Amino acid sequence: MLFTRRIARVMRRFATIPQRLQRIQEALGRIEQRQVMQQGGGVQRAEFRVFSQWGEDGIIQFLIERVPIENRVFVEFGVENYTESNTRFLLSNNSWSGLVIDASSANIDYIKRDPIYWACDLKAVQAFVTRDNINAILRANDICGDVGLLSVDIDGNDYWVWQAIDSISPRIVICEYNSHFGPTAEVTIPYDPAFVRERAHFSRIYYGASISALCSLGKSKGYSLVAGNSAGNNLFFVRDDQRGALPVLSAADAYRRAQFREFHDESGHLTFDAFAARLRKIGHLPLLDLGSNQVRQVNQIAGISDGMGGT
Repeated sequence: MLFTRRIARVMRRFATIPQRLQRIQEALGRIEQRQVMQQGGGVQRAEFRVFSQWGEDGIIQFLIERVPIENRVFVEFGVENYTESNTRFLLSNNSWSGLVIDASSANIDYIKRDPIYWACDLKAVQAFVTRDNINAILRANDICGDVGLLSVDIDGNDYWVWQAIDSISPRIVICEYNSHFGPTAEVTIPYDPAFVRERAHFSRIYYGASISALCSLGKSKGYSLVAGNSAGNNLFFVRDDQRGALPVLSAADAYRRAQFREFHDESGHLTFDAFAARLRKIGHLPLLDLGSNQVRQVNQIAGISDGMGGT
């Protein structure tokens, strides 16, 4: 009986390890945040990660210090189980409220079991986001009008979904771009409401839109590009009426060729191919050229095909 009680105590202590690790992550994040604010410099020097995949946490902290935000509410979709995300540090460190959306019911169940779900003002919703349902999802969850931040990362119809959103007017927008599509071509995957990148092509690198396409879309919606992360996949836009003194970047200024190598072969194994080799292997796939409104192959689009000859 005594042994059983001791085992139970040990198991309870093990159960608290994830929460303790998260507190350590948050504490280190606050230290990095203070260092960034003290050292000054531009947004590119602000990168650090706490819960984000790359340096997005630091860039977000830099921006919310400079963009006035009264309604500290975020929306993020494509969050998986929310252990790695762009908004988790905002939620736990800055006491924002938020809505997160993911297509997987298992991921949503995981989020609702996470201690952060009762400790913070977070709502998790299961939905497969399309351009046709996103505004209804937001309205159904009482998210409307002027909000603080929107993060779009669904590895597919990102361009089309952001284009469709009109029920909210976020002051900061984070949107993923596909660096394989180059710095100059305005292209995106053709819209497919059922698009899933693992099914669209075995490589898993055929998805999303180019940096120039997203910059043009942002401009049409009243946003300017103010940062891109050094990993070469996320862009940060600020609504023009709230941008203040933040400098505007061109697509060429912000573009980074992604160094991470996520190309998979037909058996589902990572191949670790170099950038140009990855690009050649998706050269036959269709992209919509937004300038001409014509569907072409990847290797037919200027600015992309130029990158196919290197390593």
